[in-house]
Amino acid sequence: MVSSHTLILLFAAVFACSNVGAFQSVSSPSNSLQRSLAAKVSAEDDCVDNRSSRRAVLKSAAILTTSALLPISANADEQREDSMYSPKFVQTYEDFTSTSEGWSYKDVKVGTGTGGGDLRDGDRVVFDWSGYTIGYFGRPFEAKGGPQGGAFDKDINYFRATLGSNQIIKGLECALRTMKPGGIRQVIIPYGSLSYPPEDKDHELVGPKPTTFSGMRALNFVLENPRVDRTLLFNLKLIRVDRSDGKGGFIRG
Repeated sequence: MVSSHTLILLFAAVFACSNVGAFQSVSSPSNSLQRSLAAKVSAEDDCVDNRSSRRAVLKSAAILTTSALLPISANADEQREDSMYSPKFVQTYEDFTSTSEGWSYKDVKVGTGTGGGDLRDGDRVVFDWSGYTIGYFGRPFEAKGGPQGGAFDKDINYFRATLGSNQIIKGLECALRTMKPGGIRQVIIPYGSLSYPPEDKDHELVGPKPTTFSGMRALNFVLENPRVDRTLLFNLKLIRVDRSDGKGGFIRG
């Protein structure tokens, strides 16, 4: 059996151990405070890091936004190439009268013949013509350099077209509608809907078609080259107007 003295000693030892834990728990607030302070400092550090991260993100976004708003600089070659497609690349001719349709003209000689000036769809025009790539070195693609008179002036050598039938390019049709026989007009046609259609490379559907191989080559070289000014110059001389008789035929002018 355990004596009472031994029990007392055991009780005292247990009590001492419990007091040590109690004293440790009592003294622990200082450790807890340290841990709290350490946690607070860590949290503040995290906040600082978060704020720094947010500042870095905002700074990067600002740099990207500014970069997007600034124009991208191109080298000199690219700038020169872009200028070829700008409106300033196409020449202007101040001594010509511009029309609302987009073509320009200058009357070298005003016609005095009858039957012209108010041409309508269905009327037939008989005219002589020459053409030049005025926007590209002024090369002729149809020239009339032969002697006047004799066989050159025979009616068979002139071009014929019925207005409103898309037999000739729109720019020339517009120019011929207000001419009178005997008149000579210079006409400037810009590239586009007023000029030769790109799908008709042989110019069989829409004329006037150059009469020589070299003329076809000179014309197509310009029309198919977007890096040059594709403006064309036509010299027109209206020979005759054959009015429509309303029955599919013409009344010779």
